[in-house]
Amino acid sequence: MTIAWSIAAFIVAIGILVTVHEAGHFLVARWCGVRVLRFSVGFGTPLLRWHGRAPDRTEYVVAAIPLGGYVRMLDGREDDVAPEEQHRAFNQRPLGQRAAIVAAGPAANFLFAVVAYWAVAVIGTVELRPIIGEPPEQTPAAAAGLQAGDEILAVDGRETLTWQRLAMTLLDVGFTRDDVPVAVEGEDGARRDHVLDLAAEPALRETTDILGTVGLRPYAPRILSTLGDVVDGGPADRAGLRAGDQVVAVDGEPVEEWPQLVERIEPRPGEEVTITYRRGARTYETVVVLERHQRGDREVGLLGVRPHIPEELRERMRREVRHGPVEGLWQGVSRTWDTTALTVKVLYRMVRGEATLQNIGGPVTIGQFAGDTAALGVVPFLAFLGIISISLGIVNLIPVPMLDGGHLLYFLYEAITGRPPSERAQAIGQRIGILALIGLMSLALYNDFHRLFG
Repeated sequence: MTIAWSIAAFIVAIGILVTVHEAGHFLVARWCGVRVLRFSVGFGTPLLRWHGRAPDRTEYVVAAIPLGGYVRMLDGREDDVAPEEQHRAFNQRPLGQRAAIVAAGPAANFLFAVVAYWAVAVIGTVELRPIIGEPPEQTPAAAAGLQAGDEILAVDGRETLTWQRLAMTLLDVGFTRDDVPVAVEGEDGARRDHVLDLAAEPALRETTDILGTVGLRPYAPRILSTLGDVVDGGPADRAGLRAGDQVVAVDGEPVEEWPQLVERIEPRPGEEVTITYRRGARTYETVVVLERHQRGDREVGLLGVRPHIPEELRERMRREVRHGPVEGLWQGVSRTWDTTALTVKVLYRMVRGEATLQNIGGPVTIGQFAGDTAALGVVPFLAFLGIISISLGIVNLIPVPMLDGGHLLYFLYEAITGRPPSERAQAIGQRIGILALIGLMSLALYNDFHRLFG
């Protein structure tokens, strides 16, 4: 069921984002007077097909392979164009219009991200405050003097209201600066300044877990092994565990606090374990088959439960983030810009060898995240769509033939020289583009399967 849910969420996510991307090409082509012959979401055998109104009679297709799409326009280089239709062919339009049509796909993805993040800001989220646990020894956080219970207020002068913002900010500055200033507020309310020496942690370039490598982990107050929530359909639910049950042993090993339960469960993905639990005055046993869950570059066991956390502790650990419609629009634009800039920087660092290529994920990783975020609700799924939409826009702007960025590169050449590249140059570029895409997809799939089986 977990796999089926992930596949369904993946198809929905890719379907939405591909439709948005191709709609950008389609709408601008129509505005420029270019005739659109086909609008396809997906490749391969058509599953659904219908035609639009005359005179264009555009064919709309939903195809079997949901890994992309395309807009086919009337083009004298590919079709026999009647004389009266010449002015509606793509290749006959002015250079500026052709460039606008090609750029409209990625632009639509960035605009969709703004809308998705605007919706997230207006609906509101409840997120963890960046209060840290005791940093492990020999990590930059420990060397800087950070202590359990400190709340990270700012990194390099940038406010960090939540763990997500902390992670993005640290990722942004972590590879470009060796000494990163951090402002914190201790449990006593005193504010202090520290400096993270990231030059002392070379593993940062080879990890996808930036916060963990630096030594920043969420604060873990003493929480008993009492179940607060049991995920519907998860391993614990199938085994009969219920909210309020207290786990007292795993395979006979005593458990009292939540971290102990995590330590017993996480190292055993896919295995069968015996859970001893107390319900009321009686003690029971049940056998649970743990799920497999990918976390960063390692696989962990998943029981499908959340701890019972007292309300006063919840209030201290979480922060509600919500904005009005106008301020939410600014938040959508700002978050889209920040995420785009960060993604470009990470890609650049990977090219230079300053960041691990494990950051590149393929359809399996996207499917896992799609399933996880969809299971958490509308807001996490919208935020996920925003991130993937930005990634899709950026990838399509890479100046590689076969992608939108490659076509824009050809148009730049035409603008400078006054003529398009020769057919031979375009044919060579197409072959290079195909090889580049095959290489990129192979790397992404390798990372996917390495995370699953490595």
